[in-house]
Amino acid sequence: MRILVVEDEAEIAAFVRKVLADEGFSIDVCTTGDRALVQIRTVAYDVMVLDIMLPGTDGLSVLRQLRQGGNRTPVLLFSARGAVSERVEGLNLGADDYLPKPFAIAELIARVRALGRRGGENKTAEATVLRIGDLTLDAISRRAQRGGKMIELTAREFRLLEFLMRSPGQICSRRSILEKVWDYDFTHSTNLVEVYIRRLREKIDEGFEPKLLQTVRGIGYGLKETP
Repeated sequence: MRILVVEDEAEIAAFVRKVLADEGFSIDVCTTGDRALVQIRTVAYDVMVLDIMLPGTDGLSVLRQLRQGGNRTPVLLFSARGAVSERVEGLNLGADDYLPKPFAIAELIARVRALGRRGGENKTAEATVLRIGDLTLDAISRRAQRGGKMIELTAREFRLLEFLMRSPGQICSRRSILEKVWDYDFTHSTNLVEVYIRRLREKIDEGFEPKLLQTVRGIGYGLKETP
């Protein structure tokens, strides 16, 4: 499940990113309402976690513009103020849920999962179930299988597979994988990608034909159905 977190307080944004990433979700973070509007119009998200108090275009204005434009992505509102009138306004504008700050980690995770399920009910199967050949991945139930056989994946392996499956036929660079799957934004040496690609190849390709996980040496990795 892919989530957009819109939060201008760096510590809170980093905390929410880590908590949700640890649950296996793919997380993008924006710090302004204006950037969030650009991001959500170019990337399909399952849930948006939106702080009301943002610099420039505030959270309620972002929500209003999304709903007026026909975007139905489930939205969980954040706010430290907690005024009833603010909550009511957000819900009337089309928010799906509201969570006051400070919040419990377990509650945040539960609410995001619930919104992901709710959003999945309103999407087409193509939007939530990814397919390449006989490999399928359900982004809502978090199940993967190939040739009808269930594939057991760790949370990180699931994120890696989902990222690659959302870019079928494309070669994803090592750097882009680190940024999107591990939320790393650095250039120093690490073999994380190579280790997890090897593990994933063992699970989705060994014993199956054709081989789907492709390596382009010096460039990156991708999933492609080859004859």
